[in-house]
Amino acid sequence: MTFYDDIYPFYPLQRISFIFSGRLLTVILVFLVLAASLLLILPGIRGKSRLFWMFRIVTSLFIGVVVVALNFTSSWAEASMTTNATYKSFSKAVINADVGLHVGLYGINVTLRGNPVVQFNETINYNEMFSWHDMAEEEYKEALEKGLPNPILYIVEKFTPSSPCGLIFQYRYSGRYASAALWTAFCCWVLANILFSMPVILYAGYMMMVTAAFIFVSMASFSTIMNVPQCVFSIGTNSFVTEYSHSFWLALGTGVLCIIIGTAVVTLNSLMPQKMKAAFSVGVDGCEEDEASSGDGFLNSVFLEGATILPLTSKVKAEHT
Repeated sequence: MTFYDDIYPFYPLQRISFIFSGRLLTVILVFLVLAASLLLILPGIRGKSRLFWMFRIVTSLFIGVVVVALNFTSSWAEASMTTNATYKSFSKAVINADVGLHVGLYGINVTLRGNPVVQFNETINYNEMFSWHDMAEEEYKEALEKGLPNPILYIVEKFTPSSPCGLIFQYRYSGRYASAALWTAFCCWVLANILFSMPVILYAGYMMMVTAAFIFVSMASFSTIMNVPQCVFSIGTNSFVTEYSHSFWLALGTGVLCIIIGTAVVTLNSLMPQKMKAAFSVGVDGCEEDEASSGDGFLNSVFLEGATILPLTSKVKAEHT
Protein backbone atom coordinates (compact mmCIF):
# COMPACT_ATOMS: atom_id res chain seq x y z
CA MET A 1 0.00 0.00 0.00
CA THR A 2 2.91 2.38 0.56
CA PHE A 3 4.67 1.85 -2.77
CA TYR A 4 2.54 4.26 -4.82
CA ASP A 5 0.89 6.78 -2.48
CA ASP A 6 3.26 7.15 0.51
CA ILE A 7 0.42 6.29 2.91
CA TYR A 8 1.08 4.04 5.84
CA PRO A 9 -0.85 0.75 5.99
CA PHE A 10 -4.36 0.66 7.48
CA TYR A 11 -4.96 4.34 6.59
CA PRO A 12 -6.87 4.23 3.27
CA LEU A 13 -8.21 7.82 3.42
CA GLN A 14 -6.31 10.83 2.15
CA ARG A 15 -6.28 13.75 4.58
CA ILE A 16 -8.04 17.03 3.74
CA SER A 17 -6.43 19.81 5.72
CA PHE A 18 -8.32 22.82 7.04
CA ILE A 19 -7.18 25.95 5.18
CA PHE A 20 -9.53 28.84 5.95
CA SER A 21 -12.95 29.16 7.56
CA GLY A 22 -15.58 29.60 4.87
CA ARG A 23 -17.92 31.39 7.29
CA LEU A 24 -15.20 33.84 8.26
CA LEU A 25 -14.45 34.53 4.61
CA THR A 26 -18.18 35.13 3.96
CA VAL A 27 -18.39 37.64 6.83
CA ILE A 28 -15.36 39.56 5.55
CA LEU A 29 -16.67 39.67 1.98
CA VAL A 30 -20.13 40.86 3.06
CA PHE A 31 -18.70 43.73 5.08
CA LEU A 32 -16.28 44.67 2.30
CA VAL A 33 -19.14 44.90 -0.19
CA LEU A 34 -21.15 46.93 2.31
CA ALA A 35 -18.20 49.27 2.89
CA ALA A 36 -17.66 49.76 -0.84
CA SER A 37 -21.35 50.52 -1.33
CA LEU A 38 -21.43 53.11 1.45
CA LEU A 39 -18.19 54.75 0.36
CA LEU A 40 -19.66 55.36 -3.11
CA ILE A 41 -21.91 58.06 -1.64
CA LEU A 42 -18.97 60.09 -0.30
CA PRO A 43 -18.41 62.10 -3.54
CA GLY A 44 -21.92 63.49 -3.15
CA ILE A 45 -21.14 64.95 0.27
CA ARG A 46 -19.61 68.42 0.21
CA GLY A 47 -17.15 70.12 2.52
CA LYS A 48 -15.68 68.80 5.72
CA SER A 49 -18.69 66.54 6.27
CA ARG A 50 -17.19 64.10 3.76
CA LEU A 51 -14.28 63.24 6.08
CA PHE A 52 -16.61 62.89 9.05
CA TRP A 53 -18.93 60.53 7.16
CA MET A 54 -15.99 58.46 5.95
CA PHE A 55 -14.72 58.16 9.53
CA ARG A 56 -18.20 57.11 10.70
CA ILE A 57 -18.57 54.47 7.99
CA VAL A 58 -15.11 52.95 8.42
CA THR A 59 -15.25 52.92 12.23
CA SER A 60 -18.76 51.51 12.40
CA LEU A 61 -18.08 48.75 9.87
CA PHE A 62 -14.82 47.88 11.61
CA ILE A 63 -16.68 47.33 14.89
CA GLY A 64 -19.38 45.29 13.16
CA VAL A 65 -17.05 43.00 11.24
CA VAL A 66 -14.88 42.40 14.30
CA VAL A 67 -17.85 41.48 16.49
CA VAL A 68 -19.15 38.99 13.92
CA ALA A 69 -15.77 37.61 12.82
CA LEU A 70 -14.67 36.89 16.39
CA ASN A 71 -17.26 34.14 16.49
CA PHE A 72 -15.46 32.22 13.74
CA THR A 73 -11.78 32.84 14.48
CA SER A 74 -9.61 30.15 16.04
CA SER A 75 -7.15 32.37 17.87
CA TRP A 76 -8.80 33.18 21.21
CA ALA A 77 -6.14 31.07 22.92
CA GLU A 78 -2.98 29.59 21.43
CA ALA A 79 0.07 27.56 22.27
CA SER A 80 3.01 26.34 20.21
CA MET A 81 6.36 24.66 20.56
CA THR A 82 9.14 22.98 18.58
CA THR A 83 9.85 19.39 19.54
CA ASN A 84 11.05 15.97 18.38
CA ALA A 85 8.24 13.44 18.30
CA THR A 86 7.23 10.22 16.63
CA TYR A 87 5.48 10.88 13.37
CA LYS A 88 2.84 8.15 12.94
CA SER A 89 1.73 4.89 14.45
CA PHE A 90 3.44 1.67 13.37
CA SER A 91 6.56 3.72 12.60
CA LYS A 92 9.67 4.60 14.61
CA ALA A 93 10.35 7.70 12.50
CA VAL A 94 11.05 10.78 14.64
CA ILE A 95 10.53 14.24 13.18
CA ASN A 96 11.40 17.75 14.26
CA ALA A 97 8.32 19.94 13.87
CA ASP A 98 6.44 22.98 15.11
CA VAL A 99 3.25 21.97 16.90
CA GLY A 100 0.49 24.54 17.40
CA LEU A 101 -2.88 24.58 19.14
CA HIS A 102 -5.39 27.32 18.30
CA VAL A 103 -8.62 27.53 20.31
CA GLY A 104 -11.76 29.29 19.09
CA LEU A 105 -15.33 29.61 20.33
CA TYR A 106 -16.54 26.71 18.17
CA GLY A 107 -13.56 24.36 18.14
CA ILE A 108 -9.81 23.90 17.92
CA ASN A 109 -7.29 24.09 15.12
CA VAL A 110 -4.17 21.90 15.39
CA THR A 111 -1.14 22.57 13.19
CA LEU A 112 1.98 20.52 12.54
CA ARG A 113 4.79 21.81 10.34
CA GLY A 114 8.07 19.96 9.89
CA ASN A 115 11.54 21.47 10.17
CA PRO A 116 12.22 21.11 7.25
CA VAL A 117 8.79 20.63 5.72
CA VAL A 118 9.82 17.62 3.63
CA GLN A 119 11.01 14.70 5.78
CA PHE A 120 11.00 10.98 5.00
CA ASN A 121 9.86 11.78 1.44
CA GLU A 122 6.65 13.34 2.76
CA THR A 123 5.43 16.90 3.15
CA ILE A 124 4.73 17.50 6.83
CA ASN A 125 2.37 20.47 6.85
CA TYR A 126 -0.92 19.76 8.61
CA ASN A 127 -3.70 22.13 9.63
CA GLU A 128 -6.71 20.27 11.04
CA MET A 129 -9.96 21.73 12.39
CA PHE A 130 -12.17 20.06 15.01
CA SER A 131 -15.44 21.59 16.23
CA TRP A 132 -16.98 21.27 19.69
CA HIS A 133 -20.25 20.08 18.18
CA ASP A 134 -18.61 17.05 16.56
CA MET A 135 -15.84 16.54 19.09
CA ALA A 136 -16.72 13.05 20.32
CA GLU A 137 -15.30 9.56 20.22
CA GLU A 138 -16.55 9.13 16.64
CA GLU A 139 -14.58 12.13 15.35
CA TYR A 140 -11.47 10.94 17.15
CA LYS A 141 -11.90 7.56 15.47
CA GLU A 142 -12.18 9.30 12.10
CA ALA A 143 -8.90 11.08 12.82
CA LEU A 144 -7.32 7.69 13.53
CA GLU A 145 -8.67 6.32 10.27
CA LYS A 146 -7.26 9.28 8.34
CA GLY A 147 -3.83 8.46 9.71
CA LEU A 148 -3.12 11.86 11.23
CA PRO A 149 0.30 12.25 12.89
CA ASN A 150 0.72 11.27 16.53
CA PRO A 151 1.19 14.85 17.85
CA ILE A 152 -2.18 15.88 16.38
CA LEU A 153 -3.91 12.77 17.71
CA TYR A 154 -2.42 13.37 21.16
CA ILE A 155 -3.82 16.92 21.31
CA VAL A 156 -7.22 15.92 19.94
CA GLU A 157 -7.46 13.11 22.48
CA LYS A 158 -7.15 15.69 25.28
CA PHE A 159 -10.40 17.27 24.04
CA THR A 160 -12.47 14.10 23.86
CA PRO A 161 -15.25 13.59 26.46
CA SER A 162 -13.43 10.58 27.92
CA SER A 163 -10.22 12.53 28.60
CA PRO A 164 -9.40 13.08 32.31
CA CYS A 165 -8.58 16.74 31.55
CA GLY A 166 -12.19 17.55 30.71
CA LEU A 167 -11.05 20.30 28.34
CA ILE A 168 -14.01 19.91 26.01
CA PHE A 169 -16.48 20.78 28.76
CA GLN A 170 -14.47 23.82 29.89
CA TYR A 171 -13.96 25.26 26.42
CA ARG A 172 -17.31 24.30 24.91
CA TYR A 173 -19.48 25.98 27.54
CA SER A 174 -17.28 29.05 27.90
CA GLY A 175 -17.20 29.43 24.11
CA ARG A 176 -20.96 28.97 23.84
CA TYR A 177 -21.72 31.81 26.28
CA ALA A 178 -19.01 34.01 24.78
CA SER A 179 -20.52 33.55 21.32
CA ALA A 180 -24.02 34.37 22.61
CA ALA A 181 -22.69 37.58 24.19
CA LEU A 182 -20.97 38.56 20.93
CA TRP A 183 -24.16 38.08 18.89
CA THR A 184 -26.00 40.24 21.43
CA ALA A 185 -23.28 42.88 21.03
CA PHE A 186 -23.82 42.72 17.26
CA CYS A 187 -27.56 43.38 17.71
CA CYS A 188 -26.73 46.36 19.96
CA TRP A 189 -24.33 47.64 17.29
CA VAL A 190 -27.08 47.48 14.64
CA LEU A 191 -29.49 49.31 16.95
CA ALA A 192 -26.85 51.98 17.69
CA ASN A 193 -26.39 52.65 13.97
CA ILE A 194 -30.15 53.00 13.54
CA LEU A 195 -30.32 55.47 16.41
CA PHE A 196 -27.43 57.48 14.96
CA SER A 197 -29.56 58.04 11.86
CA MET A 198 -32.42 59.42 13.96
CA PRO A 199 -32.60 62.53 16.21
CA VAL A 200 -31.82 60.41 19.30
CA ILE A 201 -28.03 60.63 19.37
CA LEU A 202 -27.91 60.34 23.15
CA TYR A 203 -29.47 56.87 23.11
CA ALA A 204 -27.14 55.85 20.27
CA GLY A 205 -24.21 56.65 22.56
CA TYR A 206 -25.79 54.55 25.29
CA MET A 207 -26.18 51.62 22.88
CA MET A 208 -22.50 51.84 21.96
CA MET A 209 -21.71 51.47 25.66
CA VAL A 210 -24.04 48.47 25.85
CA THR A 211 -22.24 46.98 22.84
CA ALA A 212 -18.93 47.34 24.68
CA ALA A 213 -20.47 45.79 27.80
CA PHE A 214 -21.50 42.62 25.95
CA ILE A 215 -18.07 42.37 24.32
CA PHE A 216 -16.53 42.44 27.78
CA VAL A 217 -19.04 39.81 28.93
CA SER A 218 -17.88 37.52 26.12
CA MET A 219 -14.27 38.00 27.20
CA ALA A 220 -15.17 37.27 30.81
CA SER A 221 -16.99 34.11 29.73
CA PHE A 222 -14.00 32.85 27.77
CA SER A 223 -11.65 33.78 30.62
CA THR A 224 -13.34 31.28 32.91
CA ILE A 225 -11.25 28.54 31.30
CA MET A 226 -8.15 30.13 32.83
CA ASN A 227 -9.59 29.81 36.35
CA VAL A 228 -9.63 26.00 36.23
CA PRO A 229 -6.50 23.81 36.46
CA GLN A 230 -4.77 23.89 33.08
CA CYS A 231 -3.97 20.68 31.29
CA VAL A 232 -0.33 20.45 30.22
CA PHE A 233 0.34 19.14 26.70
CA SER A 234 3.56 17.12 26.65
CA ILE A 235 4.90 16.05 23.27
CA GLY A 236 8.36 14.53 23.15
CA THR A 237 10.56 16.34 25.63
CA ASN A 238 8.68 19.66 25.55
CA SER A 239 5.31 20.87 26.79
CA PHE A 240 3.06 23.92 26.50
CA VAL A 241 -0.03 25.57 28.04
CA THR A 242 -2.54 27.74 26.17
CA GLU A 243 -2.57 31.52 26.62
CA TYR A 244 -4.72 34.39 25.36
CA SER A 245 -4.16 35.24 21.71
CA HIS A 246 -5.03 37.73 18.95
CA SER A 247 -8.82 37.43 18.97
CA PHE A 248 -9.04 37.97 22.70
CA TRP A 249 -6.97 41.15 22.56
CA LEU A 250 -8.82 42.32 19.45
CA ALA A 251 -12.10 41.95 21.36
CA LEU A 252 -10.61 44.00 24.20
CA GLY A 253 -9.53 46.77 21.82
CA THR A 254 -12.92 46.84 20.10
CA GLY A 255 -14.72 47.05 23.43
CA VAL A 256 -12.53 49.96 24.54
CA LEU A 257 -13.20 51.70 21.20
CA CYS A 258 -16.97 51.34 21.73
CA ILE A 259 -16.64 52.76 25.25
CA ILE A 260 -14.70 55.76 23.94
CA ILE A 261 -17.22 56.44 21.16
CA GLY A 262 -20.22 56.06 23.47
CA THR A 263 -18.73 58.27 26.17
CA ALA A 264 -17.72 60.95 23.66
CA VAL A 265 -21.18 60.99 22.06
CA VAL A 266 -23.00 61.25 25.41
CA THR A 267 -20.66 63.97 26.71
CA LEU A 268 -20.70 66.11 23.55
CA ASN A 269 -24.47 65.72 23.21
CA SER A 270 -24.86 67.15 26.72
CA LEU A 271 -22.48 70.06 26.08
CA MET A 272 -23.40 71.03 22.52
CA PRO A 273 -26.59 69.25 21.37
CA GLN A 274 -27.22 71.53 18.36
CA LYS A 275 -23.75 71.01 16.93
CA MET A 276 -24.07 67.24 17.42
CA LYS A 277 -27.37 67.24 15.51
CA ALA A 278 -25.77 69.25 12.74
CA ALA A 279 -22.77 66.88 12.64
CA PHE A 280 -25.01 63.80 12.34
CA SER A 281 -27.38 65.57 9.90
CA VAL A 282 -30.40 65.29 12.17
CA GLY A 283 -31.14 69.02 12.56
CA VAL A 284 -34.25 68.84 10.39
CA ASP A 285 -36.55 69.34 13.36
CA GLY A 286 -35.03 72.74 14.05
CA CYS A 287 -35.74 73.88 10.48
CA GLU A 288 -39.31 72.64 10.77
CA GLU A 289 -39.74 74.54 14.01
CA ASP A 290 -38.39 77.72 12.36
CA GLU A 291 -40.79 77.28 9.47
CA ALA A 292 -43.65 76.65 11.85
CA SER A 293 -42.77 79.71 13.92
CA SER A 294 -42.55 81.85 10.77
CA GLY A 295 -45.91 80.53 9.65
CA ASP A 296 -47.43 81.35 13.04
CA GLY A 297 -46.02 84.90 12.79
CA PHE A 298 -47.60 85.31 9.37
CA LEU A 299 -50.96 84.15 10.66
CA ASN A 300 -50.71 86.45 13.66
CA SER A 301 -49.94 89.45 11.43
CA VAL A 302 -52.87 88.58 9.18
CA PHE A 303 -55.10 88.26 12.22
CA LEU A 304 -53.98 91.67 13.59
CA GLU A 305 -54.46 93.36 10.22
CA GLY A 306 -57.92 91.89 10.02
CA ALA A 307 -58.68 93.10 13.51
CA THR A 308 -57.72 96.65 12.54
CA ILE A 309 -59.61 96.56 9.26
CA LEU A 310 -62.87 95.49 10.86
CA PRO A 311 -63.21 98.56 13.18
CA LEU A 312 -62.36 100.89 10.27
CA THR A 313 -65.07 99.44 8.04
CA SER A 314 -67.64 99.65 10.82
CA LYS A 315 -66.71 103.32 11.44
CA VAL A 316 -67.11 104.21 7.75
CA LYS A 317 -70.51 102.59 7.63
CA ALA A 318 -71.63 104.56 10.72
CA GLU A 319 -70.60 107.94 9.17
CA HIS A 320 -72.34 107.08 5.90
CA THR A 321 -75.60 106.41 7.64
